[in-house]
Amino acid sequence: MALDWDTSYSLEAEPGQYVTIARKEKGKNAWFVGSVGGNEARTSNINFSYLPAGKNYIATIYADAKGAHYKTAPQAYTIRKVLVNNKSKLAQWVAPGGGYAISITEGTKNESKGLKKQ
Repeated sequence: MALDWDTSYSLEAEPGQYVTIARKEKGKNAWFVGSVGGNEARTSNINFSYLPAGKNYIATIYADAKGAHYKTAPQAYTIRKVLVNNKSKLAQWVAPGGGYAISITEGTKNESKGLKKQ
């Protein structure tokens, strides 16, 4: 995870309930998205319009697994990879007290092979 950022975007937020932020690593074409939820489960709906047009990226999504809960299953998570671009949209479930992180990087054709487009 980078420590310095070229830019940051607030993608969604509700004070006292949840926040989702995207940040571009300083001097690189790598992005990171982080979302933290409140006590209630919810579906986060974000888009990737901040990404440069005309490129596909590999998004590695670290998210709450089905059945995750901050009291009963705080370590239940999934990891998946998808292809995204500046027109992609994501509906991501967030467990009570949970959240998700996404690492977005440029990948080679070989690394992108077989990944589902979001």
